[in-house]
Amino acid sequence: MNKELFLRIVHRLSQYIPFFQQRRDATGRFGLSPLQKCTAAIRLLAYGNAADAVDKYLRVGESTAISCLEHFNEGIIRLFGDEYLRRPTTEDLQRLLHIGEIRGFPGMVGSIDCMHWRWKNCPTSWKGQYTLGSTKPSIVLEAVASQDLWIWHTFFGLPGTLNDINVLDRSHVFDDIIQGRAPRVEYMVNGHMYNLAYYLTDGIYPNWSTFIQSISLPQGPKAELFAKFQESTRKDVERAFGVLQSRFAIVKNPALSWDQDKIGKTMRACIILHNMIFENERAGYNTQYDTSEFEEGDVTSSSRVHKSRGTDIPPSITEIRANWVQVRETETHHQLKNDLIENI
Repeated sequence: MNKELFLRIVHRLSQYIPFFQQRRDATGRFGLSPLQKCTAAIRLLAYGNAADAVDKYLRVGESTAISCLEHFNEGIIRLFGDEYLRRPTTEDLQRLLHIGEIRGFPGMVGSIDCMHWRWKNCPTSWKGQYTLGSTKPSIVLEAVASQDLWIWHTFFGLPGTLNDINVLDRSHVFDDIIQGRAPRVEYMVNGHMYNLAYYLTDGIYPNWSTFIQSISLPQGPKAELFAKFQESTRKDVERAFGVLQSRFAIVKNPALSWDQDKIGKTMRACIILHNMIFENERAGYNTQYDTSEFEEGDVTSSSRVHKSRGTDIPPSITEIRANWVQVRETETHHQLKNDLIENI
């Protein structure tokens, strides 16, 4: 995180969060400044140290550092969550579809996978629920990431005993599509028109029209080439997890808090900061994304995104059921996969 972005965060927090406003104590002396409090919180997130590791450097005690971290996480979520954890807008979807088509996957808007965060201080009465086999207790994060490592969807808090399919059953990743709130998508693959975008996944996910897996035992050159392209492109979400853990060691190290709600806020704050850093590095997310590294000659996009009908008119039960079935169609999945094999 560069200085400009850090000072922007400090300024917003000191404006709208009373905890980060410098005040005088009973003797008239100034208390801790916003810079001290934000630096203490950032250092705990970035290095994953004990809370008393910043007492000499910042003159902040252990309990104050923990309080700074908790208020910092809540402030980041409150002030920046709506912008940096938003659902893809119509413009975002059009750009994601364009990049996916250039990479050989028309209709692809990202990769989805799960990550486990070990919970060191899991209450003893919960350990059986959060421990899988002989491993340590953990909490699951489901995320969707695009090629630029922007994390578009997060679902965090389920026990580590659940696999990716169990997490998917409880996730809200397709709620907007089922409720009819998502922008309508159209794209063509191998001469066939489709109207649902999809994610690239690993082999555990079901054969739905919204998921495309690799081929575990490819037979023939076409299948081998498709498996190579799919597996390399699907690594976007794995790269996003790796960058998130390398930037914020608190996510890489076992969680020390006893409170699951505070652990969830820490994860959300780290993901928001992760997206903020990427936006700052390329000087604005809504600017034209450079796709020259994928393009070969003239590329015309066949993908189209239409605005959703809005939330004024709620969908009927019949429409919800039809959308639910469409997301889980197996025949569409196999046809789309065969078309993608031919396209690549």
